[in-house]
Amino acid sequence: MKAASLTLAILTAAIALPADAAQPVTGRWATVDAKAIVQIAPCGKSLCGRIEKILKPTPGRPNTDVENADPALRSRPLLGLPLLTGFSDAGSIWKGTIYDPESGKSYTSKISRNPNGTLKVQGCIAFFCKTQTWTAVR
Repeated sequence: MKAASLTLAILTAAIALPADAAQPVTGRWATVDAKAIVQIAPCGKSLCGRIEKILKPTPGRPNTDVENADPALRSRPLLGLPLLTGFSDAGSIWKGTIYDPESGKSYTSKISRNPNGTLKVQGCIAFFCKTQTWTAVR
């Protein structure tokens, strides 16, 4: 009878386990080519990522959001600019929106942790995605 109780306890525990949850992605990340450091943190009920530090400014480009489609936003500084918005746990990945200040466009985005601890960041149009790898910063 003890074996049956143990089996029942194990089955109950397995059923109670949550579905796959996305691995945590909060923290400080160096973008591709280490151009900037982005801080990903809770933002209300979702996750957001803002430019914390610009490491390699683009020569000749002002440090403002000059490419933004909205003229009213073109004077906002790149430092503190929200790149990742509205990210929520979607199983094994996080889904939200990524903003590209170099083009002034926003894209559907997916982010997830790679086995080596780096961050896989994808910006997508329909099913076509561009992938970048970001590195954790201590």
